Amino acid sequence: MMTPRQRWLALFECRQPDRIPTDYQATPEVTARLLDELGCGDEEGLWKRLKIDRRKEVIPPWTGRRDGGGGDIWGITYRRVEYGGGAYNEPCRHPLAEVDSVAEVHAYRWPSPEEFDYAAITKICREDDGTRPIHAGCYEPFLLYGYLRGLERAFEDLILRPQIADAILGHLFDFHWEHHRRIFAAGAGRIDTTWVAEDLGSQTGPLISLAMYRRFLRDNQVKMAELARSHGIHVMYHTDGAARMFIPDLLDRVGIEILNPIQWRSAGMDRARLVADFGGRLIFHGSIDNQRTLAFGSAEDVAREVRESIEIYRPARWICAPCHNLQPITPTENILAMYEAIGSA
Repeated sequence: MMTPRQRWLALFECRQPDRIPTDYQATPEVTARLLDELGCGDEEGLWKRLKIDRRKEVIPPWTGRRDGGGGDIWGITYRRVEYGGGAYNEPCRHPLAEVDSVAEVHAYRWPSPEEFDYAAITKICREDDGTRPIHAGCYEPFLLYGYLRGLERAFEDLILRPQIADAILGHLFDFHWEHHRRIFAAGAGRIDTTWVAEDLGSQTGPLISLAMYRRFLRDNQVKMAELARSHGIHVMYHTDGAARMFIPDLLDRVGIEILNPIQWRSAGMDRARLVADFGGRLIFHGSIDNQRTLAFGSAEDVAREVRESIEIYRPARWICAPCHNLQPITPTENILAMYEAIGSA
């Protein structure tokens, strides 16, 4: 039997693992429910119970001080929004919303990599038993840009105020590059994966044009991916929705190895076509639909989709997981059906 880490590494090395690897994404409410209903004492017990090849994430503790407004390290303030069955934190104060000059962007109190304890990463990695892959870091600048600026204004900036966009994205890149460099160095060769990410697609089409992606985002994603590779770390890419037109750039320029989450009901994201066009170069991660099948289908519907996905991804490399966070509306029996179906394949 392979360990979870061995399964992931087998895919990266284009070798056949002993079974199809699995992963897990869920809201905290779903995880808490599963721990209770399945009688698992902790999350590691849950991963073992469901045979999930979950990555172990390591994060350096922040040692800085919060501002007087109670915001996070970026000065963003959040509020809890109940949606029925759970809650999300949504930004309610965008600290750069009223900025209208590059000078104001530069004058903002940006966080520093000096405000983190990277020695904690070294300690965790040294003590790890090697069973699970270790994941560290996420570079997703435009998501954070929207929190800092307000989402509508953030999109407007790309067209109306490109100098503001360049300045803010420049600060975000400078911080994340040095932050990740220190994380990767602290991992001393034991970190396996990292995220380079950006939500590029909606349900029906791209959120931005390919030209805008190339102008504002791609080059820094290339640099972040190159930094990871210089430390022997594999690059995972997250983008929701209809993102097909970006995949050639992500492969040829950024050099991603894993694409998540494969929301195959979105426009242009047909699984068989993705496998035919990119399956020889890409590991697919996710793909089990959590918007319809897992949330509203029967356990048999879920098992059928897993079996269908097994056949579609047979010529390629695939990690079975829900295509984004399992939501509280998802029945426990459907979650179990997903992992049981892949486990019996």
